[in-house]
Amino acid sequence: MLTGRQKEILKLIVLNYIQLAKPVGSNLLCKKLNCSSATVRSEMAALEELNLLEKTHISSGRIPSEKGYRYYVDHLMNPKEINGEDMLKLQIIFRNNELELSDCLNQSLKLISELTSYTSIVLGKASHENHLKEMNVVPLDTNNMIAIVITDKGHVEHRKVSFKNVSLDEIKKTVNLINDLIAGTPIDEVSSKLEFEVKPIIGRYVKEHEMVYNTFYQVFKDFSNQNINVVGRNNILKQPEFNNVEKIKNIFGKLDDTELLTNIDSDNSDIKIYIGKENNLDEDVTIVQTKYRTPSEEGTIGIVGPKRMDYERVVALLEFIKENIEDKEDDHE
Repeated sequence: MLTGRQKEILKLIVLNYIQLAKPVGSNLLCKKLNCSSATVRSEMAALEELNLLEKTHISSGRIPSEKGYRYYVDHLMNPKEINGEDMLKLQIIFRNNELELSDCLNQSLKLISELTSYTSIVLGKASHENHLKEMNVVPLDTNNMIAIVITDKGHVEHRKVSFKNVSLDEIKKTVNLINDLIAGTPIDEVSSKLEFEVKPIIGRYVKEHEMVYNTFYQVFKDFSNQNINVVGRNNILKQPEFNNVEKIKNIFGKLDDTELLTNIDSDNSDIKIYIGKENNLDEDVTIVQTKYRTPSEEGTIGIVGPKRMDYERVVALLEFIKENIEDKEDDHE
C-alpha cells in the first residue's frame, strides 16, 4: 500500500517521463512537492524496492517500470475529456455525411496517429448483417483485373486478381452465376454457399472453372475474414525508445504480420490497456484498444505506442471515436 506522498511522486515521475522521455531526478520533485531532497530520495528508493521505479545507467534519475505504469493506469490516472482541438478535428470527419463508416474510421485513426505520433490499427470484420449485393470485375490487362464486392450496406471491397489463359467471357459468366445464385446472402456465409451451390454446377458453364472458382472463393474468404489496416507505422521512428535498428526492424516486422495482428482482436467493449509483456504484440510497446459494434459491422481499434504513452489522452480519443462510430451508424439507419 503506497502512502499519499509515494503516490504523488510516482504520478509525477510517470507524467514527466511521458512528456520528456528523460529520467526524473529528485531536484525536480523537491520543487513540485516542497520537501527536502533527502525525503524525496528516500521515497524514490522505497518505490524502487517495490519495483515501481527503475534507475537508468545514464542518470541518477528514475523512470517508471512496467509495474509502475500499471499502478499509474489502475490507481492514479485521471479520466479526462477529449480536448477541444482534438474534438473539433474528429467531428469534421464524423459529421461528413458523404463518408461511409469505414472511411470515417480510417480517417479518424489516421488523424489520431498524426495527433499522438503513435500507430493505429483497425481490425474490422463484416458482420452477419452485411449481405452481398453484387460482384463485378474490371479488366486491367489481359491477365489481371479488379474484383469488386459490394454489400447492401454500401460496403465496398476490391482485390486485384490474376488469371492466365482464361477468357474475359468465362470470368463474366462466373460473376453472373455468383450474382444469380448468392446475391442477398450474408457475407459471412458466402464462402459456404459458393462451396455447396456454385462449385457443383460451375463446370457446366465455365471451361477453366477450377482456377476461376478458387480465385473468387479466396476473394470472398478474405472479405469475410479480418480486415486489417495499420496507420502511422513510421511513427515508431519518432519515439526515442526505438532508436535501435534491430528493435525497429523487429517492431516493423510484427506490424506487417497479419497473423500476429489478429491476436490484438478484442471481445470486450471496454477500453483495455496492455502494457509491455501484457500484450500479444511486443513487450516494448503498450496497446490501448476497444471493441466497436454497429448493426453492419464490428471490429477492434488499437493504438500502439511506447510504454511511455500519454495514456489519458489516448483513452479519451479512443472513447470519443468509439462513441461516434456507433452514433454515426445509428444515424444511417
